[in-house]
Amino acid sequence: MVLAAIPGPLPAEMIALADSLGRVLAADVLAATDLPPWDNSAMDGYAIRAEDVAGAAESAPVLLRVAGEVAAGSASETVVLRGLALRIATGAPLPPGADAVVAVEQTTPLTPDGSAGPRGREATGPLPARIRVHEATQRGRNVRRRASDLRLGRTVLEAGRAIGPAELAIIAAGGVARVTVHARPRVAVLSTGDELRRAGSDLGPAGIPDSNGPALVALCAAAGADARHLGIAPDRLEPTLELLRSAVVDADLVIVSGGVSVGPYDVVRGAFAQVGTVDLWRAAIQPGKPFAFGTAPRGEPAAGKPGQNANTLRTGERAGPPVLLFGLPGNPVSVFVTFEVFVRPALRRLAGRALDALLRPVDVAVLEDSVTKSIGRRAFLRVAALRDPDTGAPVRDASGRVRVVLAGGQESHQLSALAAADGLAVVPESVTSLPAGAGVELWWLDRP
Repeated sequence: MVLAAIPGPLPAEMIALADSLGRVLAADVLAATDLPPWDNSAMDGYAIRAEDVAGAAESAPVLLRVAGEVAAGSASETVVLRGLALRIATGAPLPPGADAVVAVEQTTPLTPDGSAGPRGREATGPLPARIRVHEATQRGRNVRRRASDLRLGRTVLEAGRAIGPAELAIIAAGGVARVTVHARPRVAVLSTGDELRRAGSDLGPAGIPDSNGPALVALCAAAGADARHLGIAPDRLEPTLELLRSAVVDADLVIVSGGVSVGPYDVVRGAFAQVGTVDLWRAAIQPGKPFAFGTAPRGEPAAGKPGQNANTLRTGERAGPPVLLFGLPGNPVSVFVTFEVFVRPALRRLAGRALDALLRPVDVAVLEDSVTKSIGRRAFLRVAALRDPDTGAPVRDASGRVRVVLAGGQESHQLSALAAADGLAVVPESVTSLPAGAGVELWWLDRP
């Protein structure tokens, strides 16, 4: 239902390549240059004609005269004629006439009087007058051919590809400085609860620190979105509604934590209904049963116009699909789980990720502990993988399943277990308990 409310990724925009890490391409990237742009040396050595050293061997080296050198970042006009060699650095353009490079380790530099240089088989000293070549070298040896990696005008990466460090590197290598990507989702985060206080402030006799707001902003950032925290709303409809109306002005997605259950102070569902719709309420998962999802028209309140309802919306500057509304539970672990199950896939879809890349990759695990849960609800247990003490790699059983233990208490308020968890073990709705040794799905979580 959530994904069906998203007609497609957000619109495209062109940005500097340096700002593109984590973004998703909205258009193919085409190479602006051949890569390499010219034939070049794959290592430090000497540019030669292969036929000149066809019979070279350790016991019968071939003598060549050194006519100059080619450094990286420069090109030589000296033609490598028969019996000549040019000292060449890794990455330097192959000079005209040369068709191979002999590695410096297979040569001995000679001084003008014909004796071996003091440094032996290396090229760190002055340019030698001549060299001995100790091995036969075929044409094309140690040469990187022009356009052997990328060709001018050809596709470097296709639309839909997320840009990581390797993708960024190949785009830059293709001579491309700006890329077309999908817009980053904009998220408004709102915490609710009379008891909440900003972290570090005085809690008074009945306050608790707000962890949901900072956590949701961080979760959104990790999912590729730009999020801002609107603050903490009291458990009353009007102030919650006022903040919600301001949020739908320019957000693509709004997340409200708390106030979504059935208590006398739970006003979020009613606020959603006034700015938009409530299409889904309550989810059969544990933790995270109190959950609401809906949509609101994209725009800003048209308050103050005669004869117009204060809740009527007019189109704002950023037209497009409806704003997605997510009401998450108040307990912090429930917030995390419902974000993973419902919100993260929606953000990745808005950001342009492919449909088969919206959910966490599923692994298989085996429980080291017995567990119990409620019937009819899918449980997401916070678990830690057993790890090899030498390598730190997860330990797997003979069937290839990751061995996992409960990371701590599984109550929906116990953040310490969440902080210790490597992943979420998924237990189906149909069972109330599983013994130690039972197999489960495992969703790996991002760890710093």
